[in-house]
Amino acid sequence: MSTDNKAVIGRALAELIETGSSDGLAPLLSDGFVHHRPDATTSDKAGWLAAVEAALTPLAGMQVEIHHLLAEGDHVVMHSRRWLPGGGPEITVVDIWRVDGGLIAEGWEIIEPAAQAAAHLSWWAEPDGR
Repeated sequence: MSTDNKAVIGRALAELIETGSSDGLAPLLSDGFVHHRPDATTSDKAGWLAAVEAALTPLAGMQVEIHHLLAEGDHVVMHSRRWLPGGGPEITVVDIWRVDGGLIAEGWEIIEPAAQAAAHLSWWAEPDGR
């Protein structure tokens, strides 16, 4: 099952990158799909697809390097590095996907700009050093 779930996530990423459109991604999401964000906001299938579609133009040509694609049960975790062509900003992303019945049912995403990673190593410290 874990291998099948990894294939679903791989297919979704390939559809998005190869077509440059969210149209091929939509059929891979369940009707009840929920995307969770670290700031506790969520979006449904239509809202998330609209956000993905809006991001595709400014992110055209984005390079994605997958470092880990791990699956256990109905969850798939993808750790990737992404950057824009021509030396654009680089981000590190951890996506967690829950697959149900061959469709992506939930997603969680953590994005960190690589240039800011060192500043986040002591996240508990006061910004002015106190």
